[in-house]
Amino acid sequence: MQFTAQEISLLLNGTVEGDAFVTVDKLAKIEDGGAGSLTFLANPKYEQFLYTTNASVVIVNNDLELAAEVKSTLIRVENAYSAFSVLLEKYNTIKLNKQGIEQPCFIHPSAQVGENVYIGAFAYIGPGVRIGDHSKIYPNTYIADNVTIGKNVTLFAGVKVYFDCVLGDNVIIHAGAVIGSDGFGFAPAADGTYAKISQIGNVIIEDGVEVGANTTIDRATMGSTIIREGAKIDNLVQIAHNAEVGAHTVIAAQTGISGSTKIGKNAVIGGQVGISGHLNIANGTQLSAQTGINSSITEEGKAWGGTPYMPYKDYLRAHARLRKLPELDRKVYELEKLIEELRKGDH
Repeated sequence: MQFTAQEISLLLNGTVEGDAFVTVDKLAKIEDGGAGSLTFLANPKYEQFLYTTNASVVIVNNDLELAAEVKSTLIRVENAYSAFSVLLEKYNTIKLNKQGIEQPCFIHPSAQVGENVYIGAFAYIGPGVRIGDHSKIYPNTYIADNVTIGKNVTLFAGVKVYFDCVLGDNVIIHAGAVIGSDGFGFAPAADGTYAKISQIGNVIIEDGVEVGANTTIDRATMGSTIIREGAKIDNLVQIAHNAEVGAHTVIAAQTGISGSTKIGKNAVIGGQVGISGHLNIANGTQLSAQTGINSSITEEGKAWGGTPYMPYKDYLRAHARLRKLPELDRKVYELEKLIEELRKGDH
């Protein structure tokens, strides 16, 4: 689809400088922009490319002062980064605007499917499933018995949602994610084997949550594993049974959260963080990458790092000293030699 600079400006409440009727049909980075492309400049470090880009239209901040002539049509807005993100969302909405029910797929007669729902080929929709209006179920998705899915939900290809799970409105789950698999529950037997403990709970994912590709969220033993409103979970994250992730918390890739741990709202959890079970993590907690948490955190809004974890500034100081260990080891060796020589009376 093609759009003129004037049409884009009206959408963004901006002002056009240059040819208002030049058309664009693709998005690009400013350094790679060519004819027919739309790009933006928000970071001053990239301003040099504004004067060399071949992009047809560039979105810039209102207060940008030009240091040289530009070939592109400019659209001036209050915040170029935010404006471009609006365009990305519009572009993505158009690109992913799938409709209708593809065949072959299976929809159980008892399932309730809302209006304007897309269901891709080879999807399975089980008994008692309810799918809200404007949701999109991509090919090879499995939705088990009695799952409830809200409005405007997107399940990308190969997502698996086990029985009785509940997804709110505006949820996005990326390809290969598994929602509601069994929690890791086993009881040791006298003969050294392990007996499986049935996991009869579910997973509840509230409104506005996004779950990354190949992430797994285990169902509760009893009750619910809960992902609160607006949480954002990266790829390859493991959330164990009966855990709870607070509202608007973000979790980076390869993090593991053990069973029955409760994470507060607005927490920021880096990649490869490990959190032990049955802990409470305070609101606003920040955990740097590869932090290991083995006890509850009760102070809100604090940053932590290291394994075992410590205050983040202490972790940085400790890490700086760790890098000096080889030098300190050499000095200790030299001092030991000197002391030994002194004991022998050589000096």
